[in-house]
Amino acid sequence: MAGGSKTSSGCGSGGPSAACRLLPESWLARIAGMGRVYHWLLACVAVLAGFAGVRAWSEPRNDFRFCILGDRTGDAQAGVYESVWRDVDLAHPDFVINVGDTIQGGNDVTARAEWDALRPLWERYNYPQHFTPGNHDIWSAESRTIYEKATGRPAHYSFDFENAHFTVLDNSQTEDLSDDQMEFLASDLAAHKDRDPKFVLFHKPFWLIPVKFQSSQFPFHQLVRKYGARYVISGHGHQYVRLVEDGIVYIEAGSSGGKLKGEGFENGWFFGHIFARVTGAKVEMTVKEIGGLLGKGRVIQWAADERR
Repeated sequence: MAGGSKTSSGCGSGGPSAACRLLPESWLARIAGMGRVYHWLLACVAVLAGFAGVRAWSEPRNDFRFCILGDRTGDAQAGVYESVWRDVDLAHPDFVINVGDTIQGGNDVTARAEWDALRPLWERYNYPQHFTPGNHDIWSAESRTIYEKATGRPAHYSFDFENAHFTVLDNSQTEDLSDDQMEFLASDLAAHKDRDPKFVLFHKPFWLIPVKFQSSQFPFHQLVRKYGARYVISGHGHQYVRLVEDGIVYIEAGSSGGKLKGEGFENGWFFGHIFARVTGAKVEMTVKEIGGLLGKGRVIQWAADERR
């Protein structure tokens, strides 16, 4: 208070109070020392909290889920695709991505109508979708234009989700990947080398034979290994297959509607989809068979990071 005298109830610089005069000098020194230690500890905690905050902010984190759909067509079976979408909706994924063959195709005149016929189903569930072109989706210059307009994306592209990276390639009109697709993949993976995990998707699994025979001596495998891509996902065969080579997980997604070409759940012949959960760099996948009249609702669960 202006013009007044300063008082102190503690042992401060304004002179000792009655309470302070009752304490021995050694105690007063100890209390003063404890105060300095207390403030020093507070300062240390603040600095460490700052470092932790910066580290947490600077380290990208993954915590998301997505679903992978197999081929819908290649002689689509009635009701299967719709049943798969009902199961997908129960998982509440952040997005859905497929491996191609969404329409039956083969006719430029009817292609647009086939895409339009599927839109009400997608709008009912309203999840973000990413498409991969299959040979039933693109077979001509006109069908390519229709595909890109219907999906809202070019036939090959890439995208990030949190700290993960996805590269979608186009081998709809070739068996393997053309030179331009390999060049796009190399530049894309190089530009996103620090992203983790990285997924590469395309329709036809030309990798199937060399990986089955545990061979890593083909250019695609060497390229994805160079840039740390750990998951390669294809479709086309309507059979669920999972193989691992050099720590890279290769998956052929099973059918999400296309006619099965064999029998036996244990052999990969069933209708369903794949549910993936990404936490940090860890990927866990659950392969889910549809239930009802077309399946028994069985599952295959595994961590994609596990090594053979």
